[in-house]
Amino acid sequence: MAHKAGFVNIVGNPNVGKSTIMNALVGEKLSIITQKMQTTRHRIKGIVSGDEFQIVYSDTPGILKPSYKLQESMMKFVDSALIDADVILFVTDVKEKSDKNPEYIEKVRKSNMPVIVLINKIDLSNQEEVLKLYDYWRTVFPGADVFPISALEKFNIAPIFDRILELLPESPPFFPKDELTDRNERFFIQEIIREKILLNYQKEIPYSVEVEVEDFKETEKLINIRAVIYVSRDSQKGIIIGHQGKMIKRVGSEARADAEEFFDKKIFLELYVKVARDWRETDRQLKKFGYDAY
Repeated sequence: MAHKAGFVNIVGNPNVGKSTIMNALVGEKLSIITQKMQTTRHRIKGIVSGDEFQIVYSDTPGILKPSYKLQESMMKFVDSALIDADVILFVTDVKEKSDKNPEYIEKVRKSNMPVIVLINKIDLSNQEEVLKLYDYWRTVFPGADVFPISALEKFNIAPIFDRILELLPESPPFFPKDELTDRNERFFIQEIIREKILLNYQKEIPYSVEVEVEDFKETEKLINIRAVIYVSRDSQKGIIIGHQGKMIKRVGSEARADAEEFFDKKIFLELYVKVARDWRETDRQLKKFGYDAY
């Protein structure tokens, strides 16, 4: 049997469960998951390999109309996902308005790529509603496969994998077979810390924050990490640190626990907070944080 390989790019509006689906398909927690909008800022690849196949999944930011340069950069990641895909996973859910972002739906239709529509969160609905949505998306994407799923409950995930395998082109692998992702360890530490900030702070704070790992030293039994949390304004620095340093301590201990599970090693984590004024609108800062490339 010939070897198959290809890129399966996951697109959709914010909060429909793209990251949960990616993690379920890959079998590892690569994308951060919170109930807040714009959790994913980059394209994150998760690689699943077998003897005769390699699927390169790509999680993308939720579709939105950009209001500052960071979001413009995020949308470039989304647009590029339509160009280099072999299969597009278009994710919707039972709660969102089905006519949201019609321009983007039209872009997906015109991409001429095989599309698989995933109707997520069916555990929050009833059979009648799910059938209505199934029929609706069959008319929006004629010829596409439509799968009602629950990523959280891992319901109906296996048939998606089988269908992707059928659609993939014959090709040698793009990455070594033992690789799980194209991202390095520093990236995942940054994402783990950012997830804890999203979970522990309210309002604008999580969206004004970027994390950079300045030092990552690994020994046989321990990883020493020094990371900087950057904020846009001086006033946000005090909020991140919290009264008597309580908030940053909480973020640090939660991030350390997750990182120890992820790397299966003891972690020593130091966190610092610095101000990078208006970094979301500054080309130089965006480039430094990895938002220039797509």
